[in-house]
Amino acid sequence: MCRLVFLGSLGLYTVNAIYGDTITMPCPLEVPDGLMFGKWKYEMPNGSPVFIAFRSSTKKNVQYDDVPDYKDRLSLSENYTLSIKNARISDEKRFVCMLVTEDDVSEEPTIVKVFKQPSQPEILHQAKLLETEKLQMLGECVSRDSYPEGNVTWYRNGRALQPVDGVVVINLQKMVDRTTGLFTMTSSLQYMPTKEDVNAKFSCIVTYYGPSGQKTIQSEPVVFDVHYPTEKVTIQVLPQSSTIKEGDNITLKCSGNGNPPPQEFLFYIPGETEGIKSSDTYIMTDVRRNATGEYKCSLTDKSMMDSTTLTVHYLDLQLTPSGEVTKQIGEALPVSCTISSSRNATVFWIKDNTRMQTSPSFSSLQYQDAGNYVCETTLQEVEGLRKRQTLKLIVEGKPQIKMTKKTNTNKMSKTIICHVEGFPKPAVQWTVTGSGSILNKTEETKYVNGKFSSKIVIAPEENVTLTCIAENELERTVTSMNVSANDNSEKVNDQAKLIVGIVVGLLLVALIAGVVYWLYVKKSKTASKHVDKDLGNIEENKKLEENNHKSET
Repeated sequence: MCRLVFLGSLGLYTVNAIYGDTITMPCPLEVPDGLMFGKWKYEMPNGSPVFIAFRSSTKKNVQYDDVPDYKDRLSLSENYTLSIKNARISDEKRFVCMLVTEDDVSEEPTIVKVFKQPSQPEILHQAKLLETEKLQMLGECVSRDSYPEGNVTWYRNGRALQPVDGVVVINLQKMVDRTTGLFTMTSSLQYMPTKEDVNAKFSCIVTYYGPSGQKTIQSEPVVFDVHYPTEKVTIQVLPQSSTIKEGDNITLKCSGNGNPPPQEFLFYIPGETEGIKSSDTYIMTDVRRNATGEYKCSLTDKSMMDSTTLTVHYLDLQLTPSGEVTKQIGEALPVSCTISSSRNATVFWIKDNTRMQTSPSFSSLQYQDAGNYVCETTLQEVEGLRKRQTLKLIVEGKPQIKMTKKTNTNKMSKTIICHVEGFPKPAVQWTVTGSGSILNKTEETKYVNGKFSSKIVIAPEENVTLTCIAENELERTVTSMNVSANDNSEKVNDQAKLIVGIVVGLLLVALIAGVVYWLYVKKSKTASKHVDKDLGNIEENKKLEENNHKSET
């Protein structure tokens, strides 16, 4: 690829060519009338000409001079355009086109410029590591086969590095190949790194000139391992949980912010006066509450220490009594569930898999109090910290019997029910004394809270006696009931009992009235003596009046 440029101010034509391409130079002169021939030559540095091509306008033949550098590389067209194959750096000369007539010789020069893009730069002899606060060779940026020579610039994270005494030292060397004339640029960088250079990207850029002007080409970035001393030590508790409970396994991890990080530390455990030398971790298994305290770690030279406070949460539960407990009905049973914990604990009771609203209290045990009790406590802020104890309460009692009866709707049969309480569950038997028909087998209700009932249906033919026998491991209890043959006789007996009761009541009322009257008569006896005389006189006068009336008639 060639590019023809006319430099008007200098009156020169310039052809820009790419190294290895074909140089094409049109003759800057117009072909005159009467042209005899045309020639091309170039000028030596001392100004002497070297002819390289000739073309006759009349014979139409072309001749090339015996110039070793241009052997088999030249071509001259009919319009006197000169082409040079495989452009070399040595082709960068002043060429002259000559057109000759019988009367005149005309000449016009053309300047040839050859350009060669350099190879992509690469950073060689890289430092294996960089140490802070030390000026050291970072590497060399090398770019080859450039023409004309290029310039090298170092970059850190995309920003050009400028020389600074003792911190950034750049040295650029340019070497030319005597055979090809191409340049190799080598730029070395001495650098004093800091911690901020960790993961920094270093690169170099070559600036060069091509036919169209200035261009750049960049190397691949390089990241260096930067070493720096530890300035701070940090201790951590793993796993990173806000709560640790008894039984957990924990790891203390100590780290330094240097590169490379320190591999050994001293760990200081509560109660220990000397540090324990270990790697960057110290493992504690099945921790107990006495592990609570301040933990420290430092470098092995005891410098740069850090500390953390570790709290091991615990939860204790004491249920009194616990296990299996057997008590008698009516007895008292004090129950306590005592909690000891590192934080406020939540306590609740469960009976037979059902959560209770209040804590159990037994001042007088009943059968329904029997069951499986669980006292459970948790620390809500500590996952997995939960304790429970159980109480299996057995309430025993001797059999207690209450018998009831009812007449069935047919008036012919009666249902006798034996209500039984006791634990262990009593076994029930029936006996019948007298004549009667048992209409069905005995039936028992479900045994709940130490209570159940057994019933029997009987049609008595005469007065009978039914006996209910309840027996468990504690005692044998017997209760009987008399049952009459019919309902009417029972009603008469009941009415007679009612009449007798009424008569007795009336007699008591009469007795009380008699006593009251006697007291009244005794109190008024004296007063009646004075009244009797007057009453006698009145009677006599009444008789006289009656006799007088009879005699008048």
